[in-house]
Amino acid sequence: MTPAAGGTACEILDVTDSTNAEALRRAAVGETGPLWLLARRQTAGRGRRGRAWSMPAGNFAATLLFRPDRAPAQRSFVAALALFDALGQATGRYALFGLKWPNDVLLSGGKVAGILLEGAPNGALAIGFGVNLAEAPDPADLEPTAVRPTSLATGAEVCPTPEEFLSLLAPAYAAWEARFLAEGFAPIREAWLARASGVGEGIVARLPHRTLTGRFETVDPQGSLVIVTATGRETLPAADVHFLPHHEGAPGHAPRG
Repeated sequence: MTPAAGGTACEILDVTDSTNAEALRRAAVGETGPLWLLARRQTAGRGRRGRAWSMPAGNFAATLLFRPDRAPAQRSFVAALALFDALGQATGRYALFGLKWPNDVLLSGGKVAGILLEGAPNGALAIGFGVNLAEAPDPADLEPTAVRPTSLATGAEVCPTPEEFLSLLAPAYAAWEARFLAEGFAPIREAWLARASGVGEGIVARLPHRTLTGRFETVDPQGSLVIVTATGRETLPAADVHFLPHHEGAPGHAPRG
């Protein structure tokens, strides 16, 4: 066990099935953290809705396990802002990156990182971070509607090691978490929207029993997606979102908030 940047303990695993799965196993026997788990190799990484998460060698897979006092779902926005900051610091090129609701980070329009939140019965929360540092997964292994993958090495010609990237991500998360606890969700929402891709543009939102096409208007004060369709405004706490073909990707914003 070693201290990670940001003041939280960190354990580095040579190999595990999934850092989130390992965090949840530890939560099941009483661990509540805070603790970072970083894996050099994952054999069964996963993303949202049980999808597989491919992890080529040199990529980043880590989970932060802790026990939040409130609003666990809104930590996806805290995590996204931390990823944005860490990626911007790693490259020095913040304008390349954009945030995609609900839990992805884009690099010049391609997916470079994802977030997975999972709760444990003891009240602990596992926030999983996957970042394509060295290599993007093969698009043939992804769903046909998935955002094209990219890597930091390809898209920004920078490739930190997983340990180096954690040294950026851990303090960035700690800073945004502190702001969330001190000021609530409103400034987190504002900062997220300032970095978001696709606001005001056409999207397709897929739900289990219906599909909506419309304009991405905003994220509401609870963190739900607001989409304006031909029949009116809809508020969606969860959905798979895909940009319509004309979307160009990153927002071109310098970080603020």
